[in-house]
Amino acid sequence: MRALIVEDEASIADAVRRGLLAEGFAVDVAVDGVDGLWKATSVEYDVVLLDVMLPGLSGQEVLRGMRAEEVWSPVLMLTARDDDKDIVDALDLGADDYLTKPFSFGVLLARVRALSRRGASPRPLQLVAGDLVLDPRARTCTRDRVQVELTAREFDLLHCLMRHCDEVLSKTELVTQVWDENFEGDLNIVEVYIGYLRRKIDVPFDRRAITTVRGAGYRLSGTGG
Repeated sequence: MRALIVEDEASIADAVRRGLLAEGFAVDVAVDGVDGLWKATSVEYDVVLLDVMLPGLSGQEVLRGMRAEEVWSPVLMLTARDDDKDIVDALDLGADDYLTKPFSFGVLLARVRALSRRGASPRPLQLVAGDLVLDPRARTCTRDRVQVELTAREFDLLHCLMRHCDEVLSKTELVTQVWDENFEGDLNIVEVYIGYLRRKIDVPFDRRAITTVRGAGYRLSGTGG
């Protein structure tokens, strides 16, 4: 699961980031509205925690920009004021829930889990590349109608590749989208997981959906290989 925190109060952002990391989330942080909107529309998140009062762009403006770009990640608005107008405005713009500061991490985590389970309803139900089918909601993968068992990381990597069918994605791009922006390990971890995927979705079915583009990255064929 991947979360984006858009919060300019460093102590709150850091506390929430550390808490979500401990719960197994991959977490990115933006400290202003401009960076928050860029990240929210560049990477697919399972949930976005969005402060109302932000420098650059307000939380409402970030949310409006997300929905205008048809980014439907669930959004939990964080507001310092229990102000009916702020709350109504956020919900009217497409927020999924709100939480008033100060809040306990336990309550925030419960809201985040509920939103991530709900998912983004307008998101396509399935991704298809030939006879390769990925269902993000059910977290299932089939090839030629045969169930393929994937680990969580393999699933997320394949999900990213299928969302960008026929595009070349570099190791750096894949790490940023599948692991997180603060990943400090060896980029060759991508090569390792590409190998895992090939042994599960290509080799047993005599396909070559995932190809290596020398010096550039990896590409998944929109026809399924």
